[in-house]
Amino acid sequence: MTEPRPAGTPRRPLKTTGTLPPEGSAAALGREHALPVRQWPITLVLLVVGAGLAVTWLADFKDGFKYGLLILGGGVLLGAVLRLVLPEVGMLAVRSRFTDVIVLTFLGASIVLLTLVAQPNPWLQIPLLDNIGQLMGRPKH
Repeated sequence: MTEPRPAGTPRRPLKTTGTLPPEGSAAALGREHALPVRQWPITLVLLVVGAGLAVTWLADFKDGFKYGLLILGGGVLLGAVLRLVLPEVGMLAVRSRFTDVIVLTFLGASIVLLTLVAQPNPWLQIPLLDNIGQLMGRPKH
């Protein structure tokens, strides 16, 4: 969607036109609602992620940071689910639906998995990780 260029001019277009917003980027609710309510999908995701950060920061009990990070990862996974099932998600839509869902799922699952194997006392034992540690010269537990 660029204007035709005259012969002998640089390859870069003079003016780009027709840049479209991502699919599903319209507000979830109409203009009669306040902005945070209109954009409720991203508001919900940010509230859950914020709660996870607060628990991670303020937890003073054993493994408290793990609970906070699980909440945080769950918030990112919630964003993936909302992007997948809702037709309009407002500011939660950044790229195409497929790309948003893949990226959010990968990030959320990575946060949850890394939280489950975090030391000390991991909640999930993956023997392959012990072998990698031995290759780095660490003793086996």
